[in-house]
Amino acid sequence: MTVNIRFLPDDITIDAEVGEPMLQVAKRAGVFIPTGCLMGSCHACEVELDNGDTICCCISSVPIGYQQLTVNLYSDPTW
Repeated sequence: MTVNIRFLPDDITIDAEVGEPMLQVAKRAGVFIPTGCLMGSCHACEVELDNGDTICCCISSVPIGYQQLTVNLYSDPTW
C-alpha cells in the first residue's frame, strides 16, 4: 500500500510504501532530517505528524491506515 508523504515546511511530497523507514523516505525525497543516536533516545530526528503525534524517524516507519501523511520538520539549530 502506498502513502503520499508531505514534508513541511518545504512542501515536498513523495510516495512511500507502508513499513518503509521514515529516514529512508526522507532521504529519497531529498529532505534532511538530523540524526544522533539512531535509537530514538536523543530525539534529534523527532518530527510531528499531521495528527499531532511526534515520532523519532530513526525508529519509525510509514504507518498503515493513511492515504496521505504530513510530516512537520522541526528547526533546531543545535543539531
